Amino acid sequence: MDVFNKATNNLGPLGQYADQIHGYFAFPKLEGEISTKMKFKGKEKLVWSLNNYLGLANHPEVRKADTEATNKYGLAYPMGARMMTGQTAFHEKLEDELASFVGKEACYLLNYGYQGMVSIIDALVDRKDVIVYDSESHACIIDGVRLHHGKRFVYPHNDIENLKKQLKRAENITSKTGGGVLVITEGVFGMSGDLGKLDKIAALKKEYNFRLLVDDAHGFGTMGKTGAGVAEHFDVTDSVDVYFGTFAKAMASIGAFVASKPEIIKYLAYNMRSQIFAKSLPMPLVLGALKRLDLIRKNPEFREKLWGITNRIQNGLKERGFNLGNTQSPVTPVYLSGKTEEATAIAYDLRENHNIFCSIVAYPVVPRGVIIIRIIPTAMHTEKDVDYTLDAFTNIKEKLDAGKY
Repeated sequence: MDVFNKATNNLGPLGQYADQIHGYFAFPKLEGEISTKMKFKGKEKLVWSLNNYLGLANHPEVRKADTEATNKYGLAYPMGARMMTGQTAFHEKLEDELASFVGKEACYLLNYGYQGMVSIIDALVDRKDVIVYDSESHACIIDGVRLHHGKRFVYPHNDIENLKKQLKRAENITSKTGGGVLVITEGVFGMSGDLGKLDKIAALKKEYNFRLLVDDAHGFGTMGKTGAGVAEHFDVTDSVDVYFGTFAKAMASIGAFVASKPEIIKYLAYNMRSQIFAKSLPMPLVLGALKRLDLIRKNPEFREKLWGITNRIQNGLKERGFNLGNTQSPVTPVYLSGKTEEATAIAYDLRENHNIFCSIVAYPVVPRGVIIIRIIPTAMHTEKDVDYTLDAFTNIKEKLDAGKY
């Protein structure tokens, strides 16, 4: 048997449709400056699919900082991994400022969010420990959990009563192995938009002995009084033992960070394989992140604008009879019922006839019969954009209900 056989015989649950979806529904090319209006297939579209929450991607101060840093340092400096030759005062400065912003004592930069989360989990637990995690955790968490050689238990999404049962199971095991328990959840769940119940999970620390790791990729910069995330939103910052944030969403950049107590950050810095054996974050990304963080701290109006657009489109959709699930964040999933063929027809109709670009999710990513149109509001969208989109969605709903797709 040749390991390459799968490349032609079994492309996987999504790959099997590659010939039909590539270039349009999968791997589409959005062209032009990052904005609410970009070109797709040569025509301008109103885009609701970019995680540019605060509109920082093309903010003039951000572009200036990125350009000046690139001109001064290039993309190579610092050359080498952080532990070897990749350490700079600016990396340390960014870590200090991020830690202060999210209410932690220490922080460590990560090259990418996905690999960073995988490596955090891998470093924190060994075969004596037990992981307990939410069933709707992001793929980076799932992949990190898969590396764990010890026991792992999953609880149904945000089901606190079931989480208690899993914690009891975990404690029964660790009482024999001498290990510990790590609970992993998200701040904002990126597909559904609802929040991890950090307040209720934190309260369980009175009954159970565990550490809490929170992936707040979509919450960092958007949630809480100052944008410090979902832990701030619930006022449980001190109960979150390890906080993870990414630059790929509200910061509109590349990179990520992990924040915790100094001794935990030191341990992670010396044990996260994906960082030890990878090149340091390039200087333009570090200086660019410093500028972005400064703008987030000094300009609460960015977040206020984001939430103004979020509330307008979410309330408008609900008033028109759309089901948005239990979203409590800017992530806006619109749930419809229909077949996969109808989902592709809806996406085509929105893009070609209404000039609206949204991400469409259908089977096999979600159960058969479920269609999700995922809208990501940003501070750059306007009320006119919202009103136009609401009318377009009303039109597609009428067609779907009438069986025209």
